[in-house]
Amino acid sequence: MQGHSACGIQSFVATHDFLGKALAIHDLCYDRGIPVWCGGMLESGIGRAHNLALASLPGFTLPGDISASSRYFARDVIIPEVKVAADGTAEVPGGAGLGFEVDLDYIESCTEKVEQIERKS
Repeated sequence: MQGHSACGIQSFVATHDFLGKALAIHDLCYDRGIPVWCGGMLESGIGRAHNLALASLPGFTLPGDISASSRYFARDVIIPEVKVAADGTAEVPGGAGLGFEVDLDYIESCTEKVEQIERKS
């Protein structure tokens, strides 16, 4: 980024090889005072939870597009579902991990077929 100017950087967890590169982009921009925003409208709750955690970092100062679970899904695969307040904010759960539980019972109820692939030794 030396010698170049930027008014903001977009970061999608899914496009940056999961969290590692997204965190590196955050840190690089944060150290240089470049604002970052986090996007991710169409993920299921699992991806949405990662985006919400990432967007809570101090360098993410531009409004993102993390939407409520109900915007795209009648029922999401996490408990509780992500909700967006009237002012456009979403609460970041406290505690260890992402703060959401994968709703395995719901996923199982939607599953039509399971195939298990074993690793060769």
